[in-house]
Amino acid sequence: MTTTNMTFPMTAASAILADEIPSDMLAAQSNSKPAKDQMVADHQGADQPNDNRRWDSVVARDTAHDGKFVFAVSTTGVYCRPSCPARRPRRENVKFFSRPEQAEQAGFRACLRCRPRLISGNPQSDFAKEICRYIEQHLDEPITLGRLSKTFRQSPFHLQRRFKAALGITPREYADSCRLRQLKRNLQAGDNVTRAMYDAGYGSSSRLYEKTSSQLGMTPDKYRRGAIAATIRYAVSDSPLGRMLIAATDRGICSIQFATSDGELLEGLKREFPFAVRKPDEGALQAWVETLLSRMTGDDLNAALPLYIRATAFQRRVWTYLQSIPFGATRSYGQVAKAIGQPTASRAVARACATNPVAVAIPCHRVVREDGSISGYRWGVERKKTLLELEQRGV
Repeated sequence: MTTTNMTFPMTAASAILADEIPSDMLAAQSNSKPAKDQMVADHQGADQPNDNRRWDSVVARDTAHDGKFVFAVSTTGVYCRPSCPARRPRRENVKFFSRPEQAEQAGFRACLRCRPRLISGNPQSDFAKEICRYIEQHLDEPITLGRLSKTFRQSPFHLQRRFKAALGITPREYADSCRLRQLKRNLQAGDNVTRAMYDAGYGSSSRLYEKTSSQLGMTPDKYRRGAIAATIRYAVSDSPLGRMLIAATDRGICSIQFATSDGELLEGLKREFPFAVRKPDEGALQAWVETLLSRMTGDDLNAALPLYIRATAFQRRVWTYLQSIPFGATRSYGQVAKAIGQPTASRAVARACATNPVAVAIPCHRVVREDGSISGYRWGVERKKTLLELEQRGV
């Protein structure tokens, strides 16, 4: 997630990282239900020969049987998947169930460590979830493809390919996002930078600043203080879409907004950057304002705007693709999802468009419904229509 020589360097947003993996990006839960006689059999205790084989899988922590059954421990009231890393209970305290729902009906609750309900029965989805869970539990250790491939008995190439096919990002990108999310939580909780750094799994301060200064948009100590030391300059101008605001840090444009009045724009900027020092620009932003206005009509398509915005790895993939859509052209949400290798992630693509902080510079207005009709837009459907009409005239 480096920002070197990128058209728009990006950092991770805490509000988005909380939903790091949208449900749209993973395969749907299986709807199959066990037969009634099997459900009855599962509640008859541990005397069946089949349960002996299940116990062997539990003892071996066999991931191959995750999703096929769960085991419940009468002394703790918790049920787990076979591969749960927790200490093994005594055999006489264990009961087996084919599905989590059956265990819960019997009065057991899901293990918070192995989260057995995450198993859906879809191999591709479950495999990615297993890797995610492993990464989350080992953030304070080096997580390499070699280590993951040994743990999950897959070649590095196939493991990364399957993981990326399910989530759209690599295991390393997911680990980086998890560490950043934990760092931000620690800093927001008031931890000092050193403690927050080590608790989040960063091995050294140099690595912390190398990785996170660009991702946070500021140094970790500034982020901890609520961005009080950060200065954001802004300029307001007329545009074909009404009043327009461009705001920037010393690293690049961080916000482009539209509204009917200057007061509304300034209030929006305050909500987005509540603790920053916001200063009106004395003219340094004027060149970017003119460039943006020219791009709306196709007069200056090649001029690059330096963007410095927050993004998850998935948002970055979507926004990068949006910048490749030709002027005057449109794509459906489904087409965008397929183009980034996530054909089932149409809703996640729509969310990425809705959270785009730099209108026009990242042209989310060029994404429409499957039938070509115009859908919602953060700055209003009428502005989206106007943008598309301007582009059609300029083609």
